[in-house]
Amino acid sequence: MTHPADDRLIVALDVPNVVAGLDLAGRIGDAVSFYKIGLGMLTSGGFALANELKQEQGKRVFLDLKLFDIGATIEAAVRGIARHDLDFLTVHGDPQVVRAAAEGRAGSGLKVLAVTVLTSLDRADLDANLIRPGDIHEITRDRAARALEAGADGVIASPQEAAMIRALPQAAGKLIVTPGIRPAGAATGDQKRIATPAQAIADGADHIVVGRPVWQAADPRAAAQAILNGLPRRG
Repeated sequence: MTHPADDRLIVALDVPNVVAGLDLAGRIGDAVSFYKIGLGMLTSGGFALANELKQEQGKRVFLDLKLFDIGATIEAAVRGIARHDLDFLTVHGDPQVVRAAAEGRAGSGLKVLAVTVLTSLDRADLDANLIRPGDIHEITRDRAARALEAGADGVIASPQEAAMIRALPQAAGKLIVTPGIRPAGAATGDQKRIATPAQAIADGADHIVVGRPVWQAADPRAAAQAILNGLPRRG
């Protein structure tokens, strides 16, 4: 008897096109049940890949678009995306954006996740962007609280902030999804705020997003399975 793959692991399909995405998913097989498709793939057939994975292969799909626009545009865009029966969608965590996205996904199963502070940024980047002074972790926590109050189903946050966000009253029953995940010994790449998979889950993350350490591996299925084997037991 086969058991469904542990959906706490989301594999980022950061590959050039649909063909490469389907090939990678095929190589991983039933070891992974949840995939992320980002903005870089969108112009190379990302929606087609999302629909193939969801409708034909029964996978869960996270569309990572980090939408940001005026309220009416966000609401219309999210309403359209919600018709595709996908699972997660990211928007920027500004309260007015989150409120519009929540209106757009009303009545669907789509979960709106708010981006707090990108995991590729550090304090110097925030200074360059004219973001208020202060500790980056505290700013992330405060943005998460406001996004959740505005109607987000969860937040995207660095694993270093997962425990801090999980402790918020606003986070009760909400999702925390963490990118910036690197298995022990893996290269950090362009991420500045990282953690191991087990640490992120232990600190309160519901899902971890892993890209390069899986798709750059000689055996992506084995790499994904090794990550899953290292996660704490559920419950």
